[in-house]
Amino acid sequence: MNKDQIPSIAILLAAYNGMHWIEEQVESIFAQVDVEVDLYISVDLSNDGTINWCQDLSKRDSRVHLLPYGERFGDAAKNFYRLIREVNFNNYEFIALADQDDVWLPNKLAHAVSIIREKNIQAVSSDVIAFFKDGREKYIKKSHPQQKFDYFFESAGPGCTYIFHTEAMNLFKNFLQDNWQEVNEVSYHDWLIYAYFRKHHLTWVIDNHPLMRYRRHDHNQIGPNYGLIAYMKRFLMVRSKWYSKEVSKIIHLVDPLGESGLNLKRSFLITHYRQLRRNSTEAFILLLLLVSGFF
Repeated sequence: MNKDQIPSIAILLAAYNGMHWIEEQVESIFAQVDVEVDLYISVDLSNDGTINWCQDLSKRDSRVHLLPYGERFGDAAKNFYRLIREVNFNNYEFIALADQDDVWLPNKLAHAVSIIREKNIQAVSSDVIAFFKDGREKYIKKSHPQQKFDYFFESAGPGCTYIFHTEAMNLFKNFLQDNWQEVNEVSYHDWLIYAYFRKHHLTWVIDNHPLMRYRRHDHNQIGPNYGLIAYMKRFLMVRSKWYSKEVSKIIHLVDPLGESGLNLKRSFLITHYRQLRRNSTEAFILLLLLVSGFF
């Protein structure tokens, strides 16, 4: 394909009770420069008028495609799995994920496309600027150097920063369809997608340009990974063994034969702790959890 051609992108947006924010997000999606986009929306069973707003939008704008409504998914991951399974990607060069409550800067997609094309890679994610209702902003860095096993222990960052080459995303779609029941037991779609791509040598770059405003509010399913409250929440999740169970689910799905060389024995993880997380501080915290027996 001609690299000067305007890229066509299918954007997958999972919505649930999003009337406070979704209009601003959609406006920022359609304000993207130097790209052609179609927007596919899946609305989880809602009670605030989100589905009515989306139905009206789809009638007014031919770029908007609304998936059949009425199912209760229960979390964003299952909603995104549904979008990936049901949307036909074959008319698009790229696929991107979107939350309902962020604000994209106008060159977010064009910048990601330029990286994928110039580096001949399969996926890009990025740092973000988190913003809060009281006016505060916080730079969230996810672009620390990738480690040998980091994809088994964390995502590449918020899924709303992800953009994929369609050929690679179709590989993930096939994997998802073949493992539908097990995939739906994984809590974070962005973590699973990153793990699949990395394990299957589908090249992924985490870019250090934050080209979206990542809205933080009381209704976020997943909050930013910083601050005392966030670390306490994650410590409790680790202590309850939730985290280790999610790691095991992902390893079982994407590396059932153990080809990556990862060993979940505590002695191995302690010895190789620096290869488990990109951020050195988070890797050290994980080491302390391993030594103390919490993981």
